[in-house]
Amino acid sequence: MTLNPWSNLMAFATTPTRRLITLGVALAVGATVLGAPAATAATPSEGAYWHTRELTTSIHPWRFGTDSAPYSLVQQEIVEGWDVPDGRSWFGYRELGSLPKSAADKKAWQRDGSPSTWDESIDGKTVKLSTKPSKGIVTPGRKQPFLLMEQRLTYDEVQRLPADPSRLKDWLTKAAQASREVDLVGSLTYTLTQLLYDLPAPKEVRAAAYQALLTLPGVRADGNAKDNLGRSGAAVVIERSSGTGKEAHSVKERLIVDTGRMVLLSHNQTGTVGGKASAQLFHDKTLIEVGWTDSRPAVPALP
Repeated sequence: MTLNPWSNLMAFATTPTRRLITLGVALAVGATVLGAPAATAATPSEGAYWHTRELTTSIHPWRFGTDSAPYSLVQQEIVEGWDVPDGRSWFGYRELGSLPKSAADKKAWQRDGSPSTWDESIDGKTVKLSTKPSKGIVTPGRKQPFLLMEQRLTYDEVQRLPADPSRLKDWLTKAAQASREVDLVGSLTYTLTQLLYDLPAPKEVRAAAYQALLTLPGVRADGNAKDNLGRSGAAVVIERSSGTGKEAHSVKERLIVDTGRMVLLSHNQTGTVGGKASAQLFHDKTLIEVGWTDSRPAVPALP
């Protein structure tokens, strides 16, 4: 899935699926035409599946309890993905349950009788939430090419993406222009981050993506840091804003990247709307696993 988070900051919070467009012949044939070195990639020896396992925490946008004692809930979920070079994919999903957001929210929840399920918010919106984990699912996806900046690439073309930061940014810029991206910087920021975990790109390409990311406006290195699992990496801060007054939106992202393996470890996002913190713009994602594996797709295990 691909999206431009910066052309509409509120849309970024809900991560909508973007439409795919029909490209001209020069780009439709993939990476080679845009300057990647010609080479034939073999099936990787490291494993059968490119696998990601991520733990995501988000704040539910609605409030619960009573008008006199409302509280907010935090939701957690495990999402896993498996891709093989021929384009087949599998998707795993499991809800881990909802809990009060803060100590004050916990007290209000206890005054509400400490419910373990919710079917309605304060203002009457229908929900289906529980404190208990769901059974989870694993399902095959459609066989399709790998998608990068709306370019439909084969596995071999992903392997041949430029491993030089300037050439990679140039390739992505041309792809963005061909797909008529409105916000070039936003699209590049998202796509270069995507290359750090979402596609089975070679380590050298991921290193180029990391280096290219640091050259973009609004992006800066922020020293060393540890993620929620205690893993060390290089922190990267991304800040963007748009609009004024009540229409002002701002988003701050903080990435932690393992620069040894060149993979994303975590992605935290906070945001404001009209100067006030927005629950819809908050998420905290930890990439528990990124890389090749021989383990077959299965319902995500509990952490």
